[in-house]
Formats: sequence, structure tokens, C-alpha cells
Amino acid sequence: MRRVTWILAIVMSAALLLAGCGKKDAGSVVKDLDHVIGKLESYQGTGRMVLQTGQEPQEYQVEVWYQQPHYYRISLTNEKKDITQVVLRNDDGVFVLTPHLHKSFRFQSDWPENQGQVYLFQSLAQSILLDTERQFTKEGNSFVFDVAANYANSGQMARQKIWLDQKSLAPQKVEVSDSSSNVLVKLDFTQFEFGKKLEKDSFDMQRNMTSWDLKSLDKDAPVSGAVKEPVAGAASPDGKAAAAGTAPSTAGAAGKDAAAGAPASGASAGAIADGGKAPAASPDKAADGSAKAPAAAAGTPAAGAAGADKNAAANSSAGFGLIEPSYMPKGVAQQDIRDVKLGENTGIMVRYQGTYNYTLLELAPQTQTVSVLPGDIVDLGYTLGVVTGDEKKTLTWTYEGIEFRLATADLPHDELVKIAQSVAEEAGK
Repeated sequence: MRRVTWILAIVMSAALLLAGCGKKDAGSVVKDLDHVIGKLESYQGTGRMVLQTGQEPQEYQVEVWYQQPHYYRISLTNEKKDITQVVLRNDDGVFVLTPHLHKSFRFQSDWPENQGQVYLFQSLAQSILLDTERQFTKEGNSFVFDVAANYANSGQMARQKIWLDQKSLAPQKVEVSDSSSNVLVKLDFTQFEFGKKLEKDSFDMQRNMTSWDLKSLDKDAPVSGAVKEPVAGAASPDGKAAAAGTAPSTAGAAGKDAAAGAPASGASAGAIADGGKAPAASPDKAADGSAKAPAAAAGTPAAGAAGADKNAAANSSAGFGLIEPSYMPKGVAQQDIRDVKLGENTGIMVRYQGTYNYTLLELAPQTQTVSVLPGDIVDLGYTLGVVTGDEKKTLTWTYEGIEFRLATADLPHDELVKIAQSVAEEAGK
């Protein structure tokens, strides 16, 4: 009897010991997560992301690829608008591509190291590792962390909850909230795989631009850079760009002149392509020589400002109608609207003054340029933009074939984003 008692005691002790060893607390999970980051070589994930940062929710299908040491490819598809954009990082820099419009933008950046992204495993893991006040729970087969959100270009995002698979620590779901606990971003991963074998060619800019069917970048596709059939306006097999090829880089409006309301000399695609400077507008004339209507007095309500300019913009030589933002910061009034000509490109420039001062330049770019400036990616909900400049900033983005440049020396970042987001709301009417 005594022998049986001892055996039962030993068995129970072993069971308790094993149960204790198998129980994970926040510290042990964080240690394991740090180990996963340390040996990370590659991954591939897909998911559905919903943004609540504008007036209407925007839904994306997300695909993210990473390969050591610094190769990234993120595909964001808005199925409702049938728009796909691709963010690439390779040995040549960081690119924002809009393949269906044959538009590309290249810039210098430490992205994503200097700017976390909700769909990148490294960003999620680092936010858990760095938050010493992290909150930890378990739900089903998930470890759940509630940590501070650290996204450089969004002051609204305060907290985020991250669900990790208990076995692999792969991300399953993310919810990012503001200071009032309103969910601004929700991302559900449908698939995530560590150690995915990816070809370096998959991160090539030209291949991503010329592959109209982005699914051709799948692992079963040839990796020679060839595409099924050439896309109109894309690069030909001999490497020469067609006349209607990728649109110009949009970096250059961040100069002093742009912030002051005039086109920056040499900043536009056309000006760079011509090797010259864009003609400066005189006080009484637009850049293309046409008469400019008198500016509205400071403090005049935006709805009544520059009425003659509005009529001129409607008949603009730019070849498209003016799209005005529906949002304007308090204390700001529209001053004037004028046609501009920057090299081969024609456009419309709108100037705003008051509490903040900024200009909005709209172009239908016709030429291609390679321009590299320091910048950061900004998610506008309906498209991706790039902020360049430091004291004088320019937010550049494309939408429905039009290139927008919002330039300022004093607009706060959140106001800059709100104005840009409101452009899509007006364009959709």
C-alpha cells in the first residue's frame, strides 16, 4: 500500500511539473518572440485590412513578403475601386508603385525601420518587445498583447491589440485604436508562413510594374523578369520605356516655392525631363501666361472665394476638372486658383491662407523621371502617399490618374492627411 502511495505521489508531482513547464506567461512569450525575430529569414502573409480613418471605411486585401536582409513587397488591393498599389524595398531604394496606371515613385528612406506598419511582423513584434507595460492574456489558441501603438505618421493611433498563434507566434489579428478606444485599423491574417522561399526577382521594381496580373509573381511563375504580354506604356523587353510609360516621380514640390504657393523650379516631372525650370507665375498671370483672377481677401469664406478662378479652373487647359478637398482647417480660406505649366505637364494650383498656409497642385503627368528624395509613406485610406521634406513638407499621391501635391511649411501632419483624404471624397461625387 505504501509503495502504491509513493508511486501516485511521484506521478502527480511529475504531472504538476509538466503542467507548470507548459504554462506560458508574458515574460516567456516575449523571450520566445525575441528569438523568432533573431532568426527571422523570410515570411509571407495575406489578410484583410479595414481602415476607419476617413469618413467611410476602406477595405484592402493585403499581401506581404519579406526576405532577409531588407527586401519587402507589400501589395494593397482595394477591390471596390479595383486599385492595387505595391510598396517595394530592394537594393535600389523604396518604391510606391501603382501598376495599373503605370506610375512609380522612388525615394530614399529607412522604411520600414523608421516607420512601423501594422501588416509587418517586425513592427508588431517590436511593439510588444519595447512596451514594458504590455498587457497579456490568452484567448483560445492565441496569445493576446495589448501594447502602445508606435506609428510615426499617425498621431491618432494610441493602442493596439495583437493576437499571436500560441505554437508559431505568427500574427493572427491586429486592432489599432485611438485614445478613446475606437478601432481605427483592423487586420485579420488569413495566412502567415515563416521561412517562405522567395526569389529575389520578386522584389524587382520593373517586374512588379510590368506584371499586369500581379498573381504572376507567385512562386510558380518564372523568375526571369519576363511577363505574359507587354503592358501598354510599360518598359519594353529591351529596357526602353514607352512614351506613355510609368508616370513621373512626384517628389519635387517640397521646396520653398511650393510651400509659398508657387511651383518649385525644376521640381516637376516635366521640368526635370526638360532639364530646365518651370516658368514662374507673375502676380497677374498664371504660369502658362493666362490672366489670373484677383485673389480673394484674407478671411473670405472658402465657398465664395475666387469665383472667377473657379470658372477658369472648370475650363482649365490642364485637361481635367479641379478636384477640391472637402475639408479645410478652421481659419483657412482659399485665395486663388490658377493654371500652371511645368515643362510638358499642365495642371491647376490652388492656394490657401490663414491659420495655416498651403498649396494644392494637381497634374496630369505625361513624362517619366527618376527622382530620389528622403521621404516617408503615408496611408491615406484610399491610396498611399509619400511625404518629402522636413521644415517644408510635400505630401504627394495619385488618384484616378491625377497627381496631387499638397505643400506647406506649417500644416500639422494630421491636418495634412485630413485634407488629402477629403480629396477622394470629393472625387467620388
